[in-house]
Amino acid sequence: MNTIIERLKSSETRQAAFQEIVGQFSKPLYQHIRRYVLYHEDADDILQNTFMKAWIGLDAFRGESKISTWLFRIAVNESLSFLARQKENISLSNEENDVANCLMSDPYFDGDETEALLQKAISLLPEKQRIIFNMKYFEEMKYEEMSSILNTSVGALKASYHIAVQKIQTFFKNLK
Repeated sequence: MNTIIERLKSSETRQAAFQEIVGQFSKPLYQHIRRYVLYHEDADDILQNTFMKAWIGLDAFRGESKISTWLFRIAVNESLSFLARQKENISLSNEENDVANCLMSDPYFDGDETEALLQKAISLLPEKQRIIFNMKYFEEMKYEEMSSILNTSVGALKASYHIAVQKIQTFFKNLK
């Protein structure tokens, strides 16, 4: 049986193989993107852009990394580009209130008040720490895979994650 990468390289099987990838990775990529953006519609748009860029870039994919790593790298870049465009329109004080309000009113959010507070604490982290925390805590990615996606050393990732955890713990301690 041909591997998915071989099927992606063949013009006869490319479209079917890519549809399999979309089916397999839509949900995890959406959840990954959703941790960076406030609104479901924005996450959907970024997800579509991620798959469009992946489709366009199939010939450039050499198969040196896992398909998941490649797709997550595209999703991270698309999310960061989106956030950079949005940053001009949102002040930090509005953003932290938007996170809690948006989460509680989002039909896709199934958490409780504690989960909303955790998301608020995460939203207060610097962008890089927020990304690293989400990848490690929610997606349980190994540092090596994160390193490949973010082009950052494992040591720097561990340090950023540790600092992010400390900041979140401090956030919860200050609520008491």
